[in-house]
Amino acid sequence: MAILLHAGPVEFLYYWLHRALHHHFLYSRYHSHHHSSIVTEPITSVIHPFAEHILYFLLFAIPKLTLVFTKTASVGAMLGYVTYIDFMNNMGHCNFEVVPKWLFDIFPPLKYLMYTSSFHSLHHTQFRTNYSLFMPLYDYIYGTTDKASDKLHESALKQEEEIPNVVHLTHLTTPESIYHLRLGFAYLASKPYTSKWYLCLMWPVTTWSMILTWVYGRTFIVEGNRFDKLKLQTWAIPKYSLQYFMQSQKVAINTMIEEAILDADRKGIKVLSLGLRNQGEDLNIYGGLYVSRHPKLKVRVVDGSSLVVAVVLNSIPKGTTQVLLRGKLTKIAYALAYTLCQQGVQVAALYEDDYVRLKKSFNSSETNLAFTKSSTQTTWLVGDGLTEEEQLKAPKGTLFIPYTQFPPRKYRKDCFYHCTPAMLAPCSVENIHSCEDWLPRRIMSAWRIAGIVHSLEGWTEHECGHTMHNIDNVWHSTLQHGFQPLPVPINE
Repeated sequence: MAILLHAGPVEFLYYWLHRALHHHFLYSRYHSHHHSSIVTEPITSVIHPFAEHILYFLLFAIPKLTLVFTKTASVGAMLGYVTYIDFMNNMGHCNFEVVPKWLFDIFPPLKYLMYTSSFHSLHHTQFRTNYSLFMPLYDYIYGTTDKASDKLHESALKQEEEIPNVVHLTHLTTPESIYHLRLGFAYLASKPYTSKWYLCLMWPVTTWSMILTWVYGRTFIVEGNRFDKLKLQTWAIPKYSLQYFMQSQKVAINTMIEEAILDADRKGIKVLSLGLRNQGEDLNIYGGLYVSRHPKLKVRVVDGSSLVVAVVLNSIPKGTTQVLLRGKLTKIAYALAYTLCQQGVQVAALYEDDYVRLKKSFNSSETNLAFTKSSTQTTWLVGDGLTEEEQLKAPKGTLFIPYTQFPPRKYRKDCFYHCTPAMLAPCSVENIHSCEDWLPRRIMSAWRIAGIVHSLEGWTEHECGHTMHNIDNVWHSTLQHGFQPLPVPINE
């Protein structure tokens, strides 16, 4: 009943209402607001003046109220109808053709019952054709179908995939992080990631998304950006942060990363930067595993370690004479300790085991490396594994500077917490409307920036495994390309 009521009264009345709204008297006062989007996007579908919203509400209420008054309503019918409306409305305005031609070849009458993104895009460019809601039937009946509809549908499907110059490979953080993507909620995507209690109410959708990522099992494109002549993309691996610490997931994760790198190589992508948690010795040797397996890779694999070290070093307040290094000892941690000791800054380790490992990594005896239990240092360089108990040992006013992609949990209100290694992107970087994890808008992680700088500079070597670029050269190159360091939160 709902299907018949929609195909009949709703589609028919909408068609003539829509044609009336294109009369110059109503168009200039109402409908022109919707048509301000020549190049549409999903949000365009609900951009209307208030009076139009009321009319559409009444139209879409016809099937639902009829079901109620005839006592034939069901939860499935109601949810199904609303889902159909929202899905078709968003699809028609997404400006990307998703309906395959073979669907109409198998069942030709479907072209009268289902519109496509290209079909509706002609309405937004030609204005006087393709008035139908979701079913082009009435355009064909009344002769308002654009003659280019079929041709545009075919040509849109034949468009070649846009190949980026640089890809940043990352992963999901938590099951709820899908809502913070551009594909999720725009409001949440525009703000730094924080856990929201009301997202627990979305558990059916969250569960289905987890099942989908498990079944699909391939990287997907999160967003695309442009910076001068560079085309940038961010790809995500459908694995969550917790899974990177599970031994049972190690092979699956490495396989996905390797497939993404090989896919980038086949497409002719120049640089792929790794922004993955626990990207270390135990997982894939800081990305070096893939380069050793595929020595003829043309895509440059960049783990961003040199820029991360540079960002952390330049976040340490000037005049600092001693720091405490606490957290999982990684390639970045070793580089930080060595560089600071060379600069005359005392680096203290909170545990003897860390001190021994750091000392062994140095080629010569280093007097600026120390083992301490006092925790008197007011600048802490912290990584994964920092506990609440350790934070409570820090003096009042201590500055915690992370050197990993995940920020430490804030247990102290009388201390300062710097953000994870990141920089402010230049104004010329386009389409940075969503936040990168917990970073504010237009702030890029150092791992992501490293791949961009690598491509801009035309460097031909990989930066992965135990290889690092010159830290000073990378830092100066990054500044020259317009990336700016972030202010350090500290009580002057």
